[in-house]
Amino acid sequence: MATEFSVQHRGVTLSGEESGEGAPVLLLHGLTATRRYVVMGSKLLERSGHRVIQYDARAHGRSSPAPEPAAYNYDLLADDALAVLDDRGIERAVVAGASMGAHTLLSLALRRPERVAGIVVITPAYSGDDVKERARLERWDRLSEGLRSGGVDGFLEAFGVPSGATPEFVKTVLTVTRQRLSLHQHPDALADALHALPRSRPFAGLDELSALALPAVVVASNDDADSEHPEALGIAYAEAIPNARLITDPPGRSPIAWQGSQLSQIIADLVGETG
Repeated sequence: MATEFSVQHRGVTLSGEESGEGAPVLLLHGLTATRRYVVMGSKLLERSGHRVIQYDARAHGRSSPAPEPAAYNYDLLADDALAVLDDRGIERAVVAGASMGAHTLLSLALRRPERVAGIVVITPAYSGDDVKERARLERWDRLSEGLRSGGVDGFLEAFGVPSGATPEFVKTVLTVTRQRLSLHQHPDALADALHALPRSRPFAGLDELSALALPAVVVASNDDADSEHPEALGIAYAEAIPNARLITDPPGRSPIAWQGSQLSQIIADLVGETG
């Protein structure tokens, strides 16, 4: 059974939960998601001898807003992760994260390598290219304004759907996105995060990842419907991180990033590598 906790850090209350016993694993979710969207509710880690810690990032889920609209950047997110580890009395942990969570754990591992035993980088989106990142800001600003002015419906209108998608796929995407957004208690603060965080950099460029000396796995998605997390970028991350193991989606199968039990097994395997 999960034990809920809260951590006070830099004017933010982080809402989290801990379950299981054994080797510690910290899970970090993506932008607009919550803690339930890393391993999608899978309990494989807890059942296989792992202590699982997960929490809602600032402005997400049941965590409180940042004290000011601009206080959403990767330095602060990495510090939040450290505050959670400190609160739980954990000196070192394997850290797994998706998208925003992946960028956060890399920022943490680069700044405080002694606190990170291994990493699972799931569907990274940050390219390390300033020109490409600036070109993406318009979409993030559109999503932010859509959520702020129109709530969930405004966000969905700004979000759109992939061209050529089947009606069934569109319905699934909109339903899942609506369910995910309904879990946030502070939508205006989430809109602030959507505006501010994409202007932050977890590290300057992918070449910085060569400094990482720890067991690592990169999970890259070849989902054509997910243009924000291209497979080629995941491959580039795996090439940049020394000795990282690359895992890609099998042809014709659902993305591994959405398969909680498969992700959990990948994380458990990495924990085994760390000893």
